[in-house]
Amino acid sequence: MQPMIGVIGGSGVYQIDGLEGASWVKVKTPWGKPSDQVLVGRLNGLPMAFLPRHGRGHVETPSSINYRANIDALKRLGCTDLVAVSAVGSLREDFAPGDFVLVDQYIDRTFARENSFFGPGCVAHVSLAHPTCRHLSAVCAEAARLAGAQVHEGATYLAMEGPQFSTRAESLMYRQWGADVIGMTGMPEAKLAREAELCYASVAMVTDYDCWHEGHDAVDVQQVIATLVANSGRAKRLVTALPGLVASDRAACPQGCDHALSHAVMTAPDLRDAELLTKLDAVAGCVLR
Repeated sequence: MQPMIGVIGGSGVYQIDGLEGASWVKVKTPWGKPSDQVLVGRLNGLPMAFLPRHGRGHVETPSSINYRANIDALKRLGCTDLVAVSAVGSLREDFAPGDFVLVDQYIDRTFARENSFFGPGCVAHVSLAHPTCRHLSAVCAEAARLAGAQVHEGATYLAMEGPQFSTRAESLMYRQWGADVIGMTGMPEAKLAREAELCYASVAMVTDYDCWHEGHDAVDVQQVIATLVANSGRAKRLVTALPGLVASDRAACPQGCDHALSHAVMTAPDLRDAELLTKLDAVAGCVLR
């Protein structure tokens, strides 16, 4: 099976350069409209798809993003691996603005988002002990180094609702909790990718020190944008490096991301809701047939 990489671009990353045969395609999903059309093509022979998380022109807030539609659309197009790029604030002195961080854990503080494809009529519980794919994350770390970035592997991402930034008291509390970076879009994206049996890696680009840091007690949007612009070039080079690091034949994920639903569905087959099963055709059809 040939892999197909889906890239979800966050703030400052709205396109991929160099895709062969590139075209924007509209994908219909049973969960509503994705953030935008999806750019599909090939990069050095590897099929790829790109979806701007906030839409081109940054029109969706962290809370208004239709995360379920985004993940469904990429799975429906044939993606096997998802690389999520996002802007974050740093909660650690040694994670400086401009650094790239490979996230491996989350603290989910969001509350206004649909966070599962499953529900009444088809109940499922997937494991999130290790919410990102170790293998794909290692590939992304190597690609980031090839792109010239300072890279940190392994970090806990505090997902906040937003759209406002943290208070200083909150920022200090999150540091005490052991969070390393803070952002607004990491959840429920990672949860949904796991439910869709997709390998998922989170590349977090540090833009600021949030407001815990003396001398950085107010997050300045202009400062964030300036760092985003500097990071966007490295992020694009990271994506360009991925095809050379991904095997042309996709083996089973050693972590089991690609069969996360094998023992997750709890509802008896004869009691499953037919309408919900129809909506799950792309995400979980292979398990529910």
